[in-house]
Amino acid sequence: MSSSSVLAPAPPAAVPRAPRRRTMTAWAAVVLALVAVAVLPLYLSAYWLQVVLSVCALSVGTIGLSVLTGAGQLSLANPFFMAVGALTYVVLAAEPDPGGLVGLGWDPVLSAVVGVLVAGLAGLVFAPIASRLSGIYLGMASLGLVLLATHVFNNATSLSGGFNGRRTPDLAVLGVVFGRSADPVLVLGVPYGRLEWLWYVGIGCVVVAALFAANLLRSRSGRALRLLAAGEVTASVAGVDVRGAKARVFFLSSLYAGLSGVLYALSVGSIAPSTFGFDLSLQLLAMVVIGGIGSVWGAVAGTAFVVCLPLVLQSALADASALDA
Repeated sequence: MSSSSVLAPAPPAAVPRAPRRRTMTAWAAVVLALVAVAVLPLYLSAYWLQVVLSVCALSVGTIGLSVLTGAGQLSLANPFFMAVGALTYVVLAAEPDPGGLVGLGWDPVLSAVVGVLVAGLAGLVFAPIASRLSGIYLGMASLGLVLLATHVFNNATSLSGGFNGRRTPDLAVLGVVFGRSADPVLVLGVPYGRLEWLWYVGIGCVVVAALFAANLLRSRSGRALRLLAAGEVTASVAGVDVRGAKARVFFLSSLYAGLSGVLYALSVGSIAPSTFGFDLSLQLLAMVVIGGIGSVWGAVAGTAFVVCLPLVLQSALADASALDA
């Protein structure tokens, strides 16, 4: 055997094509999703656009609640933080009303950002209490916040409008007003009105909120939250600051709830005390449980299921009644 044959390099190994195929499939799915998001508003009726906006608004809140419950914390306070975010946005963005309703006339985008931050600040105030409680005790304490929100809404009439609520100011971005009275904007010959523009805002908020939460759960902080769900003793032994982790995840959940409240107020067009009551607490918890506790995209699916199922059943029953007649 010659020395050249001994020293000859081995032929290069074949590069596996499976990862490349998976990457191409993922990009194709992303492109199809973007096309669907861009095109669907042109074909959906105003009714179903409104339904999708409600799903988007509530999905943001359920994502935060799913992260919180995935850390082993039971909270019923999401409607409270939603109310704080929505009410802050309405008061800041509304123009002064001669009828006695408070309005500061701020820029709507700035008002929305401040509304989310104020909801987070409210969560930060409650976080020390939440960090010392767990399980049913945290659930009962957080329920008190929902009752407080209902009481404030009903009695602070100059802010909330009282029992009948008040109208949500229109959102305006770069001079484009997403309002009921605004003229539709023509894009490539297609009229885009309030619901069409809010569709993109809602979808964008859900995607950003979900991606942030998913990345968080894959990080070191996410591992700490999973240890916290396994038990406080287990988390402490692993070196997790239990109280700090519980306070931080509660603060994050309140931020998500505040954004959810702002989006919900924009999608519905008004706020009222009955919107943010105990029944909403149960609905949000059901959405998280159906989608899977601790699952980010499962929270979105659970929200869509809970919101759309009654509407689908109602439509099916109406069709059945029409056939019987």
